[in-house]
Amino acid sequence: MASDVSTGHAQDLDWLLAGLVQRVPHTRSAVLLSSDGLVRSLHGLDADSADHMAALASGLYSLGRSAGARFGDSGTVRQVVVELDSTLLFVTTAGTGTCLAVLAGREADAAILGYEMAMLVKSVRPYLVTPARRPAGAAHDGPGR
Repeated sequence: MASDVSTGHAQDLDWLLAGLVQRVPHTRSAVLLSSDGLVRSLHGLDADSADHMAALASGLYSLGRSAGARFGDSGTVRQVVVELDSTLLFVTTAGTGTCLAVLAGREADAAILGYEMAMLVKSVRPYLVTPARRPAGAAHDGPGR
């Protein structure tokens, strides 16, 4: 499946997402996204659905950070799980500024899926970093401005 990725290594990660989906029974799709909701890599979704999933996952991740900052001992999110009637949605931190979102059927073993996601992230964490965006106009700021 094609990916709308503009960063260097992220296109090379499509196969990792495909491997995760294939390894864990009942897993449907995976999206690697920046924490602000931009798709970096995907497997199992069309571009529009991946964009929608990235926006949802970013919002869930942000809510988790807010809950951690307010009610936990930090704003660090390890994993957010949404349990629907027929679907499980997992969102996990994948690297600085990056999240991994995975959709699976209700029959999926949540413990195995969570473990496989953690192992994928751990094995390739340096390639999953999304650099912070520069403020608008920052490229034009220089001496004398």
